Amino acid sequence: MRGDEQLQEEMFSYGSLSQRVPMDHPLRRVRALADEAMVELEPRFEQMYSRMGRPSVPPEQMLRALLLQMLYSVRSERMLVEQMEYNLLFRSFVGLSMSQRVWDPTSFTKNRERLLSGRPPGSMLALSLDPARIPYSTRE
Repeated sequence: MRGDEQLQEEMFSYGSLSQRVPMDHPLRRVRALADEAMVELEPRFEQMYSRMGRPSVPPEQMLRALLLQMLYSVRSERMLVEQMEYNLLFRSFVGLSMSQRVWDPTSFTKNRERLLSGRPPGSMLALSLDPARIPYSTRE
């Protein structure tokens, strides 16, 4: 018997975003390493951002997105934002929920100077990719 195609969109999605990413996916390990680096960068982020005013894009999410751009060779920040809009793997890695809006691509431009002045991107990559932190076990 042929099943009917359901044309009505679901209003709710049950299950978390992380449940949709396989447990053995390599980005899970990279995310864990990046999160460790973010903990060490937390004091720098506190110094770089004011406690008053409109909230910005969290620097942790911004740096994770830039790490994805590098790992997946995404050509531009505009294309990266487009990928984050519909790619569940990217959303999970960056820390966005399924219903959360992705920020505007110009946020990268506006925050790049702030992030580079505090030097966290290089620090994060150095901390994340430190060979002493990465146990040697990969299928890739």
